[in-house]
Amino acid sequence: MIGKGKRFERVRLVDDPPTEGQRYLLACARTNVAAGEDIRCMWRSEAEAAGLAGLSDFWLFDSRTVARFHFEGDRTVGMELVDPLEVLRACQARDAAWHHATLHADFLGPVPPAE
Repeated sequence: MIGKGKRFERVRLVDDPPTEGQRYLLACARTNVAAGEDIRCMWRSEAEAAGLAGLSDFWLFDSRTVARFHFEGDRTVGMELVDPLEVLRACQARDAAWHHATLHADFLGPVPPAE
């Protein structure tokens, strides 16, 4: 995708301390970054301070389509395409999160070890 001029990027919200699943995703992200994905991270508390509290996990495709995830605990149990009117809110959330997030490589340093 990167070779075709496409961008693939994400902001990952991380709990403090990170959950086991979040630690796994942070550790595995280096392969995505090596493939050209731009991954940014931010602590959930920073997201809340930036007015991004309560965001559901979603994928935003070409600023036109939003797919929202549904979870039970840490397990994904479904996904839905949302009303096109919610796309604007998703774009705004993406832009705000991107502005406040830290590059994945720079974020890895402060992640506390598993207890």
